[in-house]
This record gives sequence, C-alpha cells and structure tokens, in this order.
Amino acid sequence: MTRPDRSPRRQGRHATWRSQRGITLFGLMFWALLIGFGAYLVVRVFPTVNEYLTIKRTVETIARAQPSTVAEARQSFDKQKDLEYSISAISGKDLSVTKENDRVVIGFSYDKLVPIYGPVFILIRYEGQSK
Repeated sequence: MTRPDRSPRRQGRHATWRSQRGITLFGLMFWALLIGFGAYLVVRVFPTVNEYLTIKRTVETIARAQPSTVAEARQSFDKQKDLEYSISAISGKDLSVTKENDRVVIGFSYDKLVPIYGPVFILIRYEGQSK
C-alpha cells in the first residue's frame, strides 16, 4: 500500500510547482514603480535637454556667421531667442564671446532646476560652446 502523499500523480504536480518560474505580485509592483519613476524623470528632464540643444544649435549658427563685435553676437542671439520659444534659460548678455585664432567662439553656462515633487528638485548644469 502506498502512502497518499507519495503517489506519482502528487509527486508530478509537486515537481511542476518547483520548476515553475515567474514574477510575483511584489516583484511586478516593484518593477512597475521603478520603470514609472524613471519615465516620470525622463518626461520632466526632456524639455531642459531640448532647450540646451536649441541653445547650442543657435550659438553654433551665430558663431559660423562670424559676428564682428561682441554686441552683434549677443544681439543676434536675442533675435534668435525671440523666434525660438523654447529658449528661456539665458539671454544674449549671458554669453561669453571670445576670439581664438581669428575665429569667434561663443560659450554659455547655466543651471536648471527641475521640480520633481514638493521640495525635491534636480539641479542640472549645462555648458557649451561653439566649435
């Protein structure tokens, strides 16, 4: 006589339970929260990255035109800023305009605070210069 807990049918079922793999509800919630928070950060930070790329593109365009004076370079930036609605972090007076080897180099640097939740912010420091 065999014991009921040692029957082949019960052993087979128990063996498949051991070999089953998957994610638990706790694991699913953990990964959902982690991915959701990461996506939230990307959504909050992306506009600042877009603004930085717009500023960099604008500065490179102005530097390629080789303005003759610092005031002309800053004025060109301010005119372009009025056309580009995504530039709000800096203005023409925040640019550093220098000459290197008879070439105009325009640089900029600024900080951006990105609000996350309540008193929590991310500080991003952007820097760049024309090539």
